[in-house]
Amino acid sequence: MTASVLDRLLSQLEESKRDFSPKGRARIEKLLAQLAGKRFPDADSLIRFHEALLFLRAYPQSPELLRAVEDILSSFAARVEQLRSASAESDMIAFDYIEYSGIAGTSISGTFSYAIVCWLVETYPERVSIDWDNYEKKERLGATWPRFLPLLEEDSLVEANIPYRDWLRTANEQGEKALSWLIHRFERLPISHREQAELYDSLELRVRWNLGDSTVSRTHLKQQVRKIFYHEEPLIRRKDVSLPDEFDSPPFDLKKLSRHEGEAILDMVRATTTVRYRELYGIMNGDSESVVQTDIGRGVEIFLWGLPLERRLPLRAYTAGFTLKNGVPVNYVEGISLFERVEVGFNTFYTFREGESAWVYARALKLLHQALGVTCVSIDPYQLGFNNEEAIESGAFWFYRKLGFRPVRAELAKLTEAEEKKLASLRGYRTPARMLRRLSEGHMTFEAPGTKQGDWDRFQIRNLGLAIQRRMSEEFDGDSSKIRAASIAEVARALGVRPERWNEQERRAFENISLVAALIPDIDSWTKAEKSSLAQLIRAKAGADESFYLRLLQEHSKLRDRVLKLGSHVL
Repeated sequence: MTASVLDRLLSQLEESKRDFSPKGRARIEKLLAQLAGKRFPDADSLIRFHEALLFLRAYPQSPELLRAVEDILSSFAARVEQLRSASAESDMIAFDYIEYSGIAGTSISGTFSYAIVCWLVETYPERVSIDWDNYEKKERLGATWPRFLPLLEEDSLVEANIPYRDWLRTANEQGEKALSWLIHRFERLPISHREQAELYDSLELRVRWNLGDSTVSRTHLKQQVRKIFYHEEPLIRRKDVSLPDEFDSPPFDLKKLSRHEGEAILDMVRATTTVRYRELYGIMNGDSESVVQTDIGRGVEIFLWGLPLERRLPLRAYTAGFTLKNGVPVNYVEGISLFERVEVGFNTFYTFREGESAWVYARALKLLHQALGVTCVSIDPYQLGFNNEEAIESGAFWFYRKLGFRPVRAELAKLTEAEEKKLASLRGYRTPARMLRRLSEGHMTFEAPGTKQGDWDRFQIRNLGLAIQRRMSEEFDGDSSKIRAASIAEVARALGVRPERWNEQERRAFENISLVAALIPDIDSWTKAEKSSLAQLIRAKAGADESFYLRLLQEHSKLRDRVLKLGSHVL
């Protein structure tokens, strides 16, 4: 098959995969039959075939088509190996691009965080290793490894070209995998987990994960489902999605998973994101006992979970989520909430962005509204494209704008209106990338029906932190221990509580929240009920379910008003 013929067939498949008519289904079946037995001459064409197949696996049109797709996908490790045998290593580099990494038969190599590497070593010890060939910062080992390797300083401090691998190999003559041995030594250090992570991350060690033909590759990673949703009609388009209607729709049925089931879901999403070179705080640190699941229709399941006590943020409540379409991972979501406001991050994987992304997003927001009580959805500039070329290329700004989000900065709102007029009047006009970068410089917000607009437009959590830093500088000579102690004493006296009698997690929550509460000038004059409610919600921050803390925040109108004012003042 010539390259031009192969390119034509692949283009037809990429176009036909969104045609859900009987004629379109027949065309796809014919194209798959033509392509299934072909030998692909380069990585780019094989990747195109893989991505089209993966889309069809998530959005199948019939049982017969699904079986054909799965049969071809099962051959991909062999196809990659065949290509590797016939190609130079440089020709295989496309398999490592972030858009396409994780295909069966390949490996990934990166500077992963301590949390990811610990998980990899625990879960896939035989498949992960130190990628010495691509590690260029060996001098950093001399500052850390003496903790595990006695007298290494005798060599590392004064000699050149230190054979660190020899030191490690000799110390590990029991034959344990070098990476596993090293991680186990970090875990035994008499310091906190956070300090272990800081120490390990300072090495910027490269780790290779050989995926082979395993079930964790993007090619094979999926969950078995009882019933497949087959698409026999066109996909739901963005223009057919209404956020107000979704927020007003009936609640979803939520199922609480067992700890074992929750851990299985977290392992799945960790694999899903790691093979794509992505890391989300709430995925690597998720609480397996808090996972809930719901079926939102059309073969789509969403899972939500929170954080364990020791991993929670100081002020905001954190929720992460993960979406399966017919058992195939298609995106992840995070919601970081304070009072009724939630900052939402949403990422649909490249392969599935031509699917029903807007509908899934709207349903995910509805679920967050139901589960957390949030009514004001904020989108960070990074999600829109600020210092994020991936979002610029995907047109993220218009994705949110067409769903009803509005820029909170007046000058960006005016620019948006001007662009909308151009789009309406100039045939073929597309917003230039430079304009998208400008539009992405500020937050966008959507308020649920019945919610007052504009309250949170100027708020940033960073403003609270900066206000605390200013007080620390002006009143405590820049000493963090002094401002913490003073804030605890001031707020404890104002609320009439004895936090020293609380448990450790509650005391930590009190310490963090008191830094903000101490900035409230009239807290001494609050009513007894208002003070009692504040003490209750602080203790709830250290409770089993962080969403209860969030609900109590939403009920405390005076605290909301004071925190909103503090966080809306830019230093």
